[in-house]
Amino acid sequence: MPEATEDDADEEMPLSLRLSIADTLTLGNATCGFMAVYFTTTGILIPHLSGDESGMARNSAATAVILMLCAAVFDLFDGLVARKLRSSPMGAELDNLSDLISFGLAPAYFVLVYGMVARDAHERVAAVGAIVVLLAVVLRLARFSCVTLPDGTFQGMPSPFGALTVVSIVLLELPFVATLLAIIGTAWLMVSRVEYPKPRGPLAVAMLAWIVSAMGLLAAWAFDAPGGQLLLQTGCALQLVLGAVIPLFATARRVNNFRDNRREARATQLP
Repeated sequence: MPEATEDDADEEMPLSLRLSIADTLTLGNATCGFMAVYFTTTGILIPHLSGDESGMARNSAATAVILMLCAAVFDLFDGLVARKLRSSPMGAELDNLSDLISFGLAPAYFVLVYGMVARDAHERVAAVGAIVVLLAVVLRLARFSCVTLPDGTFQGMPSPFGALTVVSIVLLELPFVATLLAIIGTAWLMVSRVEYPKPRGPLAVAMLAWIVSAMGLLAAWAFDAPGGQLLLQTGCALQLVLGAVIPLFATARRVNNFRDNRREARATQLP
């Protein structure tokens, strides 16, 4: 009888045993995104349609956004764990699919529901904005799988950062036109060629601290703590400022690098 090879053993291995720790964290990301859609539906949309809005909307909105933040934490750690340990051959595909749920579908659905429940919103126009967000994430993730970039950089706003910026715009409760324009601007940044640094080292720690702080602000707002509304608006405004400032710094850095390269080229041409 021929001996079984390692490839045969791998093919017979159950799927659950082939998943790595990083893949498990990635599945946690997808679960959080799905539950964010669930709470947006059951706590915001259904009470609005039934005319029973007895304080559930604020709690459910906060829960949905906190779940998106949890998904961002899973997304942060699955990359770190994959680099330290290992990831299965399905790792990259699982990561893209999970990101599509948590940072594409969930925030786009949040925008859609906002267009249905907000007093000054227009449902159909908000639906267009939601589609723009979803397609921007789809295109960004597809491009991420095809384009090779220098290590340590992303091209376009990362989808977790973009999703949190979109929901921050909605929670700020700006006039509808301003909200829609800001959402479309964020979607454009996600598919732009602006380079963003990858969250590694101190930047990863700072991102994690920011996510935890955002969760605290949302909890204070949900439970109507003193100053909770002001704290939430301050946090959302800071998220928007970061979303606007990072591309400016990235563009300035690219311009400076271009000038330095031209100076070096001219210096080498001089006798």
